[in-house]
Amino acid sequence: MIEYSDFTKLDLRVGSIKVCEKIPKSKHLYRLQVDCGEKNLRQIITGISKFYSSEELVDKKIVVLTNLKPKNIMGLESHGMILAADHNGEPFLLKIDERNGKIVPIGSTIK
Repeated sequence: MIEYSDFTKLDLRVGSIKVCEKIPKSKHLYRLQVDCGEKNLRQIITGISKFYSSEELVDKKIVVLTNLKPKNIMGLESHGMILAADHNGEPFLLKIDERNGKIVPIGSTIK
């Protein structure tokens, strides 16, 4: 169990994948450039290429953990994590709902 104050430390944002490239010499990694409503795109390294094609990821709205400490993966620095549900070892990306013609803007905080 965590305290509510621990949960509030997470900075979850709506993001949109703008670039998705397979990382050479890797079996499952993509290098994403994600718009999280900041000045620059955010580079995120993720291991979902076995489950999603790059074409289906570009322009997809996703949930991003933005205040995760950067991590070096295969020589590339990852600045966040995309969130997915796990079902029998298979990831399913969390998507942003739209309703009644209303959309959630990129960079919106998730609480």
